[in-house]
Amino acid sequence: MLAAQFMALLDVFIVNVAAPTIGSDLHASGAELQLVVAGYAITYSVLLITGARLGDRLGHGRVHLAGLALFTLASLACGLAQGGTELIVFRLVQGAGSAVMIPQVLSLIQRTFTGEARVRALGAYSAVLAVGAAAGQVVGGVLVSADLLGTGWRPVFLVNVPVGLVLFAVGRRVLPRGGAAERERARGLDGPGLVLLGAAVSLVTVPLVLGQEEDWPLWSWLSLAAGALVLVLFGGYEARLARRGGAPLIAPRVLRHPGMNLAVLRLLAVMAVNGGFLFLLTLHVQGGLGYSALRSGLTFAPTAVVFGAVGLTWRKWPAAWQRALAPAGFTLTALSVAGVGLAFEGGGHGGVWVYVAYTGVGAGLALAFSPTLTRALAGVRPEDAADASGLLATVTQLGQLIGVAAFGTLFFNRLESLGAPEAYTSSEALLTCMFALAATAAVGAVSGLVLRRR
Repeated sequence: MLAAQFMALLDVFIVNVAAPTIGSDLHASGAELQLVVAGYAITYSVLLITGARLGDRLGHGRVHLAGLALFTLASLACGLAQGGTELIVFRLVQGAGSAVMIPQVLSLIQRTFTGEARVRALGAYSAVLAVGAAAGQVVGGVLVSADLLGTGWRPVFLVNVPVGLVLFAVGRRVLPRGGAAERERARGLDGPGLVLLGAAVSLVTVPLVLGQEEDWPLWSWLSLAAGALVLVLFGGYEARLARRGGAPLIAPRVLRHPGMNLAVLRLLAVMAVNGGFLFLLTLHVQGGLGYSALRSGLTFAPTAVVFGAVGLTWRKWPAAWQRALAPAGFTLTALSVAGVGLAFEGGGHGGVWVYVAYTGVGAGLALAFSPTLTRALAGVRPEDAADASGLLATVTQLGQLIGVAAFGTLFFNRLESLGAPEAYTSSEALLTCMFALAATAAVGAVSGLVLRRR
């Protein structure tokens, strides 16, 4: 399950490094290339909650395998695409496969493990979730630079095919399918709720993904406003449905679970910092410093390795530290991202200090993310696993998108005000954005401390 999770997460980020080569080979326009990169995220975000509920209805193992099959076939089609339009369509399908596949991972963890075993499983899930983001950049750089058999960018998609086939074969043997009794107990799909939530997420996601490329036209702001309005309508409808004894898309008791609302806020903050940091650093080292795809990808290796190590070991640290880990992680993240900006100041390559800062970013993000997610889900009842899984998976993805859109806009605006995108001006724009990321992380630290005092 975690291998499939990792593979799907790679495809959110792996295309970033391959995008210039894809554009050149397929003669894709700027808008087409943006949709190649963003199409996956759009369908993935919109359909996550639906995928979670389908697993609840039809069996999480069965639905996971269906999503894995769709994802693998779409990856093959992406790797063989002959034009920009084809690749956009197949990327949309690939994102839909992920949305069906990924929510089942958390749901099966919730339904399969209890107690300390569940905590360990959630820790492994947390490590895979954010390591996949940085690893996508690394793997993308390696595959594009290798140019296997002259195939250029195509291996970034085709690599999923053998992996997907192996996971499907293993999954058929080991995953629970869900029987008639489980389907009998499952709640309805809440069609109106699905439509309203899908519309709200679409109206928010599309301008976040495409707004920067289009220089934030009027339609993008109208779409964001409409998304907020539809989200309010969704909340009102779900509350009325629950009062009537119906089966709302997200059970109100999930939102009332102790610490859930703060967990949503903190996950949004940490994933916005994570997404913004990876995006900004890619822009700077490739655009400002002129790094190759391989060197750019390897830049993220220290952050990924440290994140994974801390995410898998924090539970073994002294019990007296546990309650302070998340705020400490946000604080370390704030100091470290600011350190990255200062290390690159003046247009240099950062020296040894930038690697120290990368290590701090990886450790800080892991401590802010993993304990937050684990504590939010550790006490959720098995029957609420699908709702909680879909909610937090959607929050995680939206956090990434918000980070890329908000901090990417700040970077480009600052770059434009400074002049040509050379090493010095790029480093100055990066420094401004890293301080903004640090401020966002500081908000996460303060929010956790305030909750504990209450």
